[in-house]
Amino acid sequence: MNLSNAEEQLMNLIWEKKGRVFMKDILESYPDPKPANTTVATLLKRLQEKGAIYFELYGNSRAYFPLVEKNDYFSKKVNTMIKDFFNDSPAQFASFFTQETELDMRELEALKKIIEEQLKSQKP
Repeated sequence: MNLSNAEEQLMNLIWEKKGRVFMKDILESYPDPKPANTTVATLLKRLQEKGAIYFELYGNSRAYFPLVEKNDYFSKKVNTMIKDFFNDSPAQFASFFTQETELDMRELEALKKIIEEQLKSQKP
């Protein structure tokens, strides 16, 4: 599933609510300047067509909820990026990430600790 930037922004608002969310709650969550109701309605319809969200009817109102978990979506997105931009090489991605994001020593040490923990957990 490939989402536009506007669709991702809306999905983030929905994921943050952790459950059912109504249109008025979505609109209130947007930073100023807020998009028009019709813009959000169009984005909700596109997300539904893509299988990212669904809704339940409560009278005349719709309560939207995600069909895709945030971690699942971003995991697939990162894996696609690694495949498309880094020759399907996580090592190339890690090299680029650590060199180009200007991480300080504390952040590099934290990454090192995460990698070491992963290595320990995968040893037989």
